[in-house]
Amino acid sequence: MLHNRFGLLGLFLLCLLFGAGGAKAQEILTLENAVKIALERNYDIKLSANDERIAENNVTRGNAGMLPVVTGNLTNNNTLQNSSQTRADGQVNEVSWGQGSTLNYGVGLNWTVFNGFAMFARYEQLQELEKLGETNLQLTILTRVGDVMSTFYELVQQQHQLRAYDTAIALSRLRVTTAQNRFEIGKAARLEVLNAQVDYNTDTTNLLRQQELYRNTQIRLNELMARDVNIRFRVPDQLVIDDRLTLEALSAQAAQQNPSLKAAVLNRRIAELEAKQVRASRYPVIGVTTGYNFNRNRSALGFSTLSTGNGLAYGVTASVPIFNGFNQRRLEQNANIQINSAQLQYEQVNQSINSQLAAAYQTYLTNLSLVRLEENNQRIARQNLDITMEKYRLGSITTVEVRDAQLNFVNATVRYSNAQYLAKLGEIALKEIAGSLNL
Repeated sequence: MLHNRFGLLGLFLLCLLFGAGGAKAQEILTLENAVKIALERNYDIKLSANDERIAENNVTRGNAGMLPVVTGNLTNNNTLQNSSQTRADGQVNEVSWGQGSTLNYGVGLNWTVFNGFAMFARYEQLQELEKLGETNLQLTILTRVGDVMSTFYELVQQQHQLRAYDTAIALSRLRVTTAQNRFEIGKAARLEVLNAQVDYNTDTTNLLRQQELYRNTQIRLNELMARDVNIRFRVPDQLVIDDRLTLEALSAQAAQQNPSLKAAVLNRRIAELEAKQVRASRYPVIGVTTGYNFNRNRSALGFSTLSTGNGLAYGVTASVPIFNGFNQRRLEQNANIQINSAQLQYEQVNQSINSQLAAAYQTYLTNLSLVRLEENNQRIARQNLDITMEKYRLGSITTVEVRDAQLNFVNATVRYSNAQYLAKLGEIALKEIAGSLNL
């Protein structure tokens, strides 16, 4: 009969055909496209980019206090009042509800030309803050792209497992059909049919659970790409692992490229510039002022009922700090403590990165060894399944042995897929720590 001539290779082809038919209407999402979409749409990346643009906009000489401040002013006051005036000769002049007004307007310029070089330290600090914003953006990009890659390869792994479960169902369906035929011709007991049916139902349950996990992972990847979470897609099955990474090269790259380490260096420099601004308060502050003013006064009673004036005003201001309750010394001490804290944070981050690299690299090596081991196990399990199915077709083996071979093959396939996935995760983690993740 046809089902008796149905080999393992035929089952694989059948599963592939069913899988291809179900995925015909779905897009094929490549890793490059997934990363590109995430870079364009991911909300965390967009928010971090906005913060970086704000830091960039803040780098101006005016924000550092190096440029003059020009202001325009206008004052117009009006009065209604009863006035009485007694002159030297005894004459009394009185006005009821006399109207008066005062009008002043002008333009003034204030420019601090020296404040202990604090303005120059502030400008340099703003530049360092801009670099810090760029570094934080780089860290966000690396983190989110790493998440996209990890989720993408999780889908690749789950597709491999779906095919393994599809194969298990096809084999269980073959067993049910074979057991039913054997029962009908009196060569098998009803118990063999029931056992085959139970195994088929178990494999179907496993497939449904795996399909649920696959769909949820699709939703999570869509969320990372900030697109419609209901979009269905497939990913290519290739999972290539870079097995040439070395700890020495990764450590050298991390020292130069890791965003967290770069941020720690920048924070230390920012703390030093903050201390420089605090120390500048010990020096005098010198400024220049100038401006043009116009004023007009009108009154209903007095020796002069109208007076006007206009002209330029200019001058120099200077102030010297003498004593402020020892606050200057306190602020300088706190600034030096901040520098020390920034240095300690740098050393802490550096140690943490080295620790993460060492642990991740050991895990990476272990997973590479497991990939080779599980690949060999899967090949052996496949050969064993082929031989078992051939014996089952000839009726020289029990259904229990068939089920054991079937489960061994499925489990070996799942373990091999998991080993590949974990090795790829280790590679991504190492490159992310080293700051060398290919975007």
